[in-house]
Amino acid sequence: MAAILTNVRNTIIAGFVLALVIFIIFLAISGYNVTEMLRGEQFWGFVLRWLHVLFGVLWIGLLYYFNFVQIPMMPKIPDDQKPAVSKFIAPEALWYFRWSAMGTFVLGILLALINHYFLDAITLGATQGFVSAGTTLIGIGMWLGTIMWFNVWFVIWPNQQRALNIDNKFPDLSKDQKAAHGRTAMLFSRTNFMLSIPMLFCMVGGGINANLG
Repeated sequence: MAAILTNVRNTIIAGFVLALVIFIIFLAISGYNVTEMLRGEQFWGFVLRWLHVLFGVLWIGLLYYFNFVQIPMMPKIPDDQKPAVSKFIAPEALWYFRWSAMGTFVLGILLALINHYFLDAITLGATQGFVSAGTTLIGIGMWLGTIMWFNVWFVIWPNQQRALNIDNKFPDLSKDQKAAHGRTAMLFSRTNFMLSIPMLFCMVGGGINANLG
């Protein structure tokens, strides 16, 4: 057991194995025809939703770590100890942060496409001819998520690369320039932190099917 829990990769593999075991038990109890189920859109929609949520938990979890823990604590850390965060912890966390954002974004689009609500959602229900609460909420959530994804990849990450001199790509930047890039990254991270609250509300509330029109 220790060999599994002391290695992150092994722990992740074990988690997926446990999920597979639960799935097999579910199949045995339900009596579903496996072949027919694997051919159905509903099953693959479920798989995409599961992965979408899994990547989303990692993304938002790291976003909350940055905003609840790292950003508030950095001014309190002695200067001689800050490199432990800026040179080792932050770059690693940012790698998972940006790729979990990408995974959440792509899987969300695929999920909307396979379930045939992508166009209705991004137009906030306008293509349906009436306003559906569920579709509108999902659509707002998708737009908020898209803004957050854009901020991660095209604002936060490039500025953090410069602020932390990740991979030593920006060695000639002055201390003031690094501080400016760090502040920009912080402000957009804080923006995503704010947007995540209504975004999650919309995604959870997307199950509402009431017709408001």
